[in-house]
Amino acid sequence: MIITLLKSTRLTWAAKNVHMYLLALTYAYFSQTIITNPLEILEGLILVSVLWGALYSLNDLTDLEVDKKDKSKINRAFIKDSIDPKIVLLFVGILGISVFCISILTLTPLFTIIILMMVINQLLYTLPPIRLKETALAPFASTATNNVLRVASCTVILGNILLVPLSVYLLMFVAGMGTYLMYKEKTKLMHGLAVIFCLLMAYILLVGDMNVIQVMIIIVPSFLATIPLYLSNFFEKEKMINLADFLYHKVVLIFYLVCILVLLF
Repeated sequence: MIITLLKSTRLTWAAKNVHMYLLALTYAYFSQTIITNPLEILEGLILVSVLWGALYSLNDLTDLEVDKKDKSKINRAFIKDSIDPKIVLLFVGILGISVFCISILTLTPLFTIIILMMVINQLLYTLPPIRLKETALAPFASTATNNVLRVASCTVILGNILLVPLSVYLLMFVAGMGTYLMYKEKTKLMHGLAVIFCLLMAYILLVGDMNVIQVMIIIVPSFLATIPLYLSNFFEKEKMINLADFLYHKVVLIFYLVCILVLLF
């Protein structure tokens, strides 16, 4: 049971949090911001990852009946091993309460506010009666909004939420929408968003809101990892999705973690 609960947290999906934290840390590095609290940065990353683990568990519980009909999700924890929903809710509650207690006691209040916004956004996205994931607003409320909140959770610990330019926050929002649309096979909308992403990326480089090194570290690895996800819209969906999952949630995750440790220590 414990193994199933842990599996439901999708531990490797912490790659999304690591990715956004690395983005914020590159701005600290290139602005020559002295990081006096590296352990707090790591603490924030861990807390955000644990919180999202709990939210993923809740998401899998609420989507259980739908996921059973999706062959690509046959390996989800609660499909392979049935667990009493009350135990799952207890597990989610313990993780969530623990995260907020630690956050309130040890980190800036702004961090707690931001992770609270993550929870509210995800509950609106996941739970009825609103359940945004079944509406036209789903691309806005999913990874897109959460990317912005993940970056902000790091920048507030660094002491300046605007350390990352607003244009880059917007870029991460658009990138999150694009990933969602690729996964949901919304090809027409995805192609239109790709044009917006490229134009925004060109603007960011032109005005100097991001440098080439940041592009090579932050954008390129994640872009390469999502190529199979794009290809899944045309052939061998399950195989391509699994490859994208491996590249981003394992290979890129390790690379980004190493980069974070280098920047912090």
